Amino acid sequence: MRLEVVLPDESPTMPARRIADLARAAEDLDYDTAWLPDHILPPDAYGAVFGGVYEPLVTIGHLSATTRRLRLGTSVLVVPLRDPFVLAKQVATLHHLSEGRIVLGVGVGWNEQEFQAVGAEYPRRGAITDDALDLLRHLFTGGAAPYRGRRYSFDIGVFEPVPAGGVPVMVGGNSDAALRRAARHGDSWQGLPTSPAVFAERVSALAALAGDRHVTPTLRIGWDGGSPVGRTVDDLLAYGEAGAEAVAVHFGDHEGFAPRMEELRTALDKAR
Repeated sequence: MRLEVVLPDESPTMPARRIADLARAAEDLDYDTAWLPDHILPPDAYGAVFGGVYEPLVTIGHLSATTRRLRLGTSVLVVPLRDPFVLAKQVATLHHLSEGRIVLGVGVGWNEQEFQAVGAEYPRRGAITDDALDLLRHLFTGGAAPYRGRRYSFDIGVFEPVPAGGVPVMVGGNSDAALRRAARHGDSWQGLPTSPAVFAERVSALAALAGDRHVTPTLRIGWDGGSPVGRTVDDLLAYGEAGAEAVAVHFGDHEGFAPRMEELRTALDKAR
């Protein structure tokens, strides 16, 4: 089971350099992937509910220049809030600049007020996400014009840079729709904590939906130091037994984030 980190991006007062410092610390501690959250225009202040003070794709561009091995991804990018052609160009560019270390983590969004604020369609967000992912797959695999999709089409146009080997897609969410989307579009799926038993059921459901495709099951949890580190290690090991091939951990407030990240890494290594 790989250990990943969700970087803190919830505080407008956090020094901008801290995200890069924490990404380098995660790399030194052998975390596999660092994830960034996403909200464009939330209806309330950034904090525990709404993350994404710094736009994640721009931030990943910066982090890719300050790290060497760490994979970098979005957990999760709200796809229906964005133009999919621009999104494809941004992600393909990041793939090249980072030498293939990008993971596009996607979700449909959940806050209707944010959709209204930016003029996006909330009721059709699932279908819009699926159509955008179809378009991205076409462009990322070197597909040329013309392209005919249910919602997005083009008759002429050249897309570059084409990502060598494509861009890994992670689908986040616990719903049945998220599992179906992961089975169709995803290289991995990131669930949210329920219990190891329920997680194992979702892993089995995902495998059944995916058929011959292997979609890597992963999990995102939080630990801010408010409970014993041993309890979190036990949870990680239990989720690993339930099928999680990676677990991403958010370590709470940016103050003290790095020591908690090191404490969990050390405790997990000792427990294995």
